[in-house]
Amino acid sequence: MHALEPYYNWRQYYTAEEDPRSPFYGREYSEFEFTLKLYDHCIHPQWDDFGSSTLFIKIIYADYLSGYAVIELIGEWNDCLHNDIMFLKRDIAEHLMEEGINKFILIGENVLNFHYSDDSYYEEWFEEVNEQDGWIAAVNFQPHVSREFSVIDVDSYFVTGGFLDEVDWRTLKPEVFCRRIEHYVARRLTSA
Repeated sequence: MHALEPYYNWRQYYTAEEDPRSPFYGREYSEFEFTLKLYDHCIHPQWDDFGSSTLFIKIIYADYLSGYAVIELIGEWNDCLHNDIMFLKRDIAEHLMEEGINKFILIGENVLNFHYSDDSYYEEWFEEVNEQDGWIAAVNFQPHVSREFSVIDVDSYFVTGGFLDEVDWRTLKPEVFCRRIEHYVARRLTSA
């Protein structure tokens, strides 16, 4: 786990700790001190703690003019015990929405499990971005996590599946990636 670091090839385009509009503005990171833990496993110190004890994130790109935020996740998404969606919605998404972000791309290939509780925060987040002509896309989540999303119908608040399950996003520049996701999301929403 300690070797899995947030995607760093987009740092030339964006770094959350240097962005005054980011909830992580001013954070300093160590390359050598592993202080964050996921259960009994240390994780790479570049991940951001946002209040959950099992889920960590990194805002790897934000474009306020176009309204995009790309958030990479690692860990166990546990709404049942830790109400992770509340922290993600209240402390991260709401902060970004106040700054003009209305399109959220969640990259979940390092999300190990999902434990649900209820869908009230998902519904609230969906309604708020929808009022701003935005959306939430779930990209490259593990199949078992996506199945758990569908058990409580969380996938009705996120755009999931199809192309979003197999995006080779690391080969793209962030603005190209965001436009591709938006194009796909627009097609899915108009056909629904």
